[in-house]
Amino acid sequence: MIYYLYEYLNQHGINIPGMSLFRFITFRAAMAVLLSLIIALVYGKKIINYLRRKQMGETVRDLGLDGQKQKEGTPTMGGLIIILATLIPVFLFAKITNIYIILLTVSVVWMGAIGFVDDYLKKIKNNKDGLSGKFKIIGQVGLGLIVGITMYFHSDITIKRKYADAGVINRNNVEQNFMPAEKATVSTVPFVKNNEFDYSGILFWMSEKDADKWSWIVFIPFVIFIVTAVSNGANITDGIDGLAAGTSTVILLTLAFFTYISGNLIIADYLNIMFLPNMGETTIFALALVGAVIGFFWYNTYPAQVFMGDTGSLMLGGVIAVLAIILRKELLIPVLCGIFLIENLSVMLQVVVFKYRKKKFGLEYAQNNRLFKMSPLHHHYQKEGYHESKIVNRMIIMGVLFAIICLITLKVR
Repeated sequence: MIYYLYEYLNQHGINIPGMSLFRFITFRAAMAVLLSLIIALVYGKKIINYLRRKQMGETVRDLGLDGQKQKEGTPTMGGLIIILATLIPVFLFAKITNIYIILLTVSVVWMGAIGFVDDYLKKIKNNKDGLSGKFKIIGQVGLGLIVGITMYFHSDITIKRKYADAGVINRNNVEQNFMPAEKATVSTVPFVKNNEFDYSGILFWMSEKDADKWSWIVFIPFVIFIVTAVSNGANITDGIDGLAAGTSTVILLTLAFFTYISGNLIIADYLNIMFLPNMGETTIFALALVGAVIGFFWYNTYPAQVFMGDTGSLMLGGVIAVLAIILRKELLIPVLCGIFLIENLSVMLQVVVFKYRKKKFGLEYAQNNRLFKMSPLHHHYQKEGYHESKIVNRMIIMGVLFAIICLITLKVR
């Protein structure tokens, strides 16, 4: 909104000191992260008190974990703090007509609504199972369809490749180093020299023209899979105080960096990466979300004053997936979201190994010889005697290492 005010004033020759700063993405991104952090810190407490008055406390199952019963009654649905603290700065400082901003805003509202309904059914309607798993999947598939179809068909979503024989960087003619904008279902392949993967290449039996025409058959299902997997991964990771918020902050900071360099023609030229027109504006959204999550993290660290609930965890996972997809960095997700992947795999392996041992050796043997003492993995370490804070801190450190590996892919290929 403020950006459009600046444009209006500029067009009418009205000069307000300092107003020209709003033409810079870096300034608006800085203002967005600052405002989102303030909103989360100041109004977060008010929302927590409201949730407590409405008796939106967590019901804790006895899993035999230290300190577990003390969490009984802690307000949940804290994801509302993140959503509000993100959207307000975005509406104020970003170009809200930008297609990427629209997609990300829809993702926040869409996944936040699914998580909210799940939390609402659990707390208000006393339905311990909440929203049925199939409805969650339908919601995640729905968002994947929206993102995939928009990415494929919207005219404003394009890429610019650099000419192979482009010359030395020159600020005055840097655009001459890039080919004209084009529609393409491509992604960046990490650690590979010619680091582009074209989804149409999967349709190798077709002619090049037909493969380009029908590449959406491959691209859209892949987008749906990513959105579903990452949102579920974030949801599973949200099991102890501060874990999902802390690891998500690292992931989002990395994606915010990628949004800025991918949307900056000069930096894209220097790094020899794909330039994504209109992407720079997304930096404002990404940093607003970072500020909101950090502000929430203030209240979510051990001992947590609020839990994000599915309202927050499903939303965070969905938005992280969408950010990676629009950045053409979805193939980095297994590394960047390594903690989510490890947590997901620990659950899957626990189930598979248990069923195998039950079938081969019997139920009693399977129950007494589980792969992990408990899954997801963070609960295994709790059973091993590690304190929640130590588990969270070490997983955040691992997340930082994964993020550094992703940043290294900019030059190592």
